[in-house]
Amino acid sequence: MKIVFSTDQIYLHGGLEKVMAEKANYFVTVFGFEVVILTTQQENKPPCYTLHENIKLIDIGINYNRNLSYFHIKNVLKIPDHFSKMKSVLDAINPDVIIICNYAFDFYWAPFINAKALKFKEYHSSRYDESTARIKNKSFLRKLVYNANDFIESKYDKLILLNPDEKVFFKSTNLVVIPNSISIQQHLKAGLNSKNVIAAGRIALVKGFENLIKAWALVAKQEPESQLHIYGQGEKKYVEELQLLIDENKLENTIFIKEATNNLLQIMTDYSLYVLSSHSECFPMVLLESLSIGLPIVSFDCPTGPKNILSNNQDGILVANGDHYELANKIVYLLQNKDIRIQMGKFAIQKSKQFATQNVMKNWFELFQNCK
Repeated sequence: MKIVFSTDQIYLHGGLEKVMAEKANYFVTVFGFEVVILTTQQENKPPCYTLHENIKLIDIGINYNRNLSYFHIKNVLKIPDHFSKMKSVLDAINPDVIIICNYAFDFYWAPFINAKALKFKEYHSSRYDESTARIKNKSFLRKLVYNANDFIESKYDKLILLNPDEKVFFKSTNLVVIPNSISIQQHLKAGLNSKNVIAAGRIALVKGFENLIKAWALVAKQEPESQLHIYGQGEKKYVEELQLLIDENKLENTIFIKEATNNLLQIMTDYSLYVLSSHSECFPMVLLESLSIGLPIVSFDCPTGPKNILSNNQDGILVANGDHYELANKIVYLLQNKDIRIQMGKFAIQKSKQFATQNVMKNWFELFQNCK
C-alpha cells in the first residue's frame, strides 16, 4: 500500500510533526507500506524528528509566506503552482491513500484529484474555537466559507478526529476517532524528587502561557525554591510578551523559557510535575509523554483533549478552564505532597499503555482495510 502524507513542513518542533513521524515510521517498519511525505516549504532543512530511511521526502517548494495570511494576495497567487505540482507528484506516485495533515489550500482540492486514492483529512487541533466563532459571526461571507468547508469535508472518505468530543463540531458523518499514540520508553521514568515544574509546546496564544505565568506568581510565594521551565519555540512577539510578563512579576529567577528540544522525554524525567495551560487542545502529545514516564499533570480542563486523556485525581488534576488561581493551588498541592506525586506517577504509567503505539496503530490498519 502506498501512503502519502501532505503537509507544509516537517522541520519545526510540534505535535503534528511528531505524530506524523511516528505513524510514518510504523507504517513502513511494521505494515510494510510505501510512505511519502509531501511538503510545500521544507526549505532544504532536515526533518525535526527521525524518519526511517525508506520514507521518501518530496518538497514542491511553494514556500507560502508564513508571516502573512494564507489568503493574502501574495499567497493566493501561488495556488495554481501548488495545485499543478501536487497533482503531478501524486499522478506519478499513484498512491492508495492521501492523508491531508493540516489546513492549507490542498484541503480544498484533495478530494477531487487522484480518483483511485482514498482521501483522509486529519484534525490535530480542536474545532471548539471555530464552532464558537460560527455562532458569534453570522455574516454572509463567513457563512459561505463555513458552508464551503462543510461541503469539502463531506467529500473526504474519512475525517480523522483525535477524541470523540470533537464529533459535535462536524456536520459530516464520515468521522472516525483515532487518538495519538506514544512510543513508550521503558527505561525512562520521572524521578519526582525535584521541586521543579515543566511545560512545553509551540509558544503561541492558544497555549495560554500567560495564565501559567500568572499562576506561577502565586506558586512562587509558597514555593520560592521551585522553578518553572517552559520549553518551546514560536511567535517572537508572543515570546517577548511572555518575558515582559515574567519580568513585571519579578519572576525572572524562577521562570525560564528554554529552546525546543528533540530530547524532551529524557528532560522531563528531571521534573516532578507537568502543567498544561492551553485555551484549547485536541489530544496533546505532551500529556501522553508525561503519562508514559509517570510524570503527574495539572491541566486546565480546556476543550476538548485533556479530559479524554487524564483520569482526574488519579494520574493528574483537571482544573476549571482559565482559572489560574486554582491552577496555582493544585500545583502547590502536588509540589508539597511527594507521596501523591508518586501514586499518580504509577497510575500514569499504566494509563499510558492504553495509547501505546502498537495499540493505536491497529485502528489505522483496520481503517485502511475497511475503506478498501
